Amino acid sequence: MALDISETASMSRRAMRAELLDADTELALAYAWRDHRDEAALHRLITAYMRLAISMASKYRRYGAPLNDLIQEAGLGLMKAADKFDPDRGVRFSTYAVWWIKAGIQDYVMRNWSMVRTGSTSSQKALFFNMRRVRAQIEREAEANGMELDGHQLREMIASEVGVPLRDVEMMEGRLSGSDLSLNATQSTEDEGREWIDTLEDDGPGADEMVEESHDQRVLRLWLRDALTALNDRERFILRHRKLTEDVRTLESLGDELGLSKERVRQLEAAALVKMRKRLEREGAEVQNLLA
Repeated sequence: MALDISETASMSRRAMRAELLDADTELALAYAWRDHRDEAALHRLITAYMRLAISMASKYRRYGAPLNDLIQEAGLGLMKAADKFDPDRGVRFSTYAVWWIKAGIQDYVMRNWSMVRTGSTSSQKALFFNMRRVRAQIEREAEANGMELDGHQLREMIASEVGVPLRDVEMMEGRLSGSDLSLNATQSTEDEGREWIDTLEDDGPGADEMVEESHDQRVLRLWLRDALTALNDRERFILRHRKLTEDVRTLESLGDELGLSKERVRQLEAAALVKMRKRLEREGAEVQNLLA
């Protein structure tokens, strides 16, 4: 059953007041739950990281789903993470939980978005959550080069960039058009003009979250560095410019530099990702979606 507004606000307040677990305490709780099914330990672990679930849920509110439903799905993902977490892996629980929380939220958004059918393919899911970013990137590059793109050309370039059929881009464009919900919209006529933005918690990172994130990022960088050793020089070059930098380059620009066709660059990128995923899978399920 979905949470109502007052329950969501109450849960958010409780989460912000919850204890901050140090690494040793977190590990002890994880062992207590895994080895002895200690429900008190599970409850303490879930409560401590509910703020993480709420923070991640709030980042998906632009897709129009009610925040309380997003938080509920994030909480379910957090509980699944706690149930499957292996403390012997040597990684913080928050790092592992992120993947389960994200998967739960994204699956919920995809199931409930207007006109989106359950059972969308992985390529459609990638397009759903990345099309706006790719479109903006292509438009910026076109403007910088003095190019004017019509709607059809833009859709073709998006399809090529993401690596999906043109019909998927056309279908997703229709799904996404007009579906955003303004945070300044009133919740209902009974709330006397109260806006959704008034219910949002401040999701800025605290000092403890910044320390944890720094630790987890170091672990992830080590995993990535190891996975990159499975690639040859050309594959590493392509992935660095396509996945590991903020200023992402297009397939076409890399092809021009390497003397390859755009399609060949796309094939090399896909093959490199397969190699890296195989290497990363040795570290456990928590990193299988790292390059998704």
